[in-house]
Amino acid sequence: QVHLLESGGGLVQAGDSLTLTCRTSGRTYSRVGMAWFRQAPGKEREYIGSINWRTEDKYYGDSMKGRFTISRDYIKNTLYLQMHSLKPEDTGVYYCAESRLTFYGNSDEYDTWGQGTQVTVSS
Repeated sequence: QVHLLESGGGLVQAGDSLTLTCRTSGRTYSRVGMAWFRQAPGKEREYIGSINWRTEDKYYGDSMKGRFTISRDYIKNTLYLQMHSLKPEDTGVYYCAESRLTFYGNSDEYDTWGQGTQVTVSS
């Protein structure tokens, strides 16, 4: 079993930067990809980006390219999300997720999720 724990969220001002961390523990040998998603109040969950855990190839949602950067530390089994030039519309709960099937953005193929970390961007 795998456990994911996000951290690093908080209240920031528009234009600020923030880095989220997702620490993982447990069974990781069958991991294919990890991803970040977010969900704003009253909106559907949105794909931010994902990473091929083995090759470190990265993929991003169309609207996420440029301000968001995914990275991982293979030894520490940790996933990161760097966010720059944050906007109020980036407010939401940010989740990391693990997949044993994919490293692309189909959330249905991610079977382990963290509890989320809140990011609030004030204008």
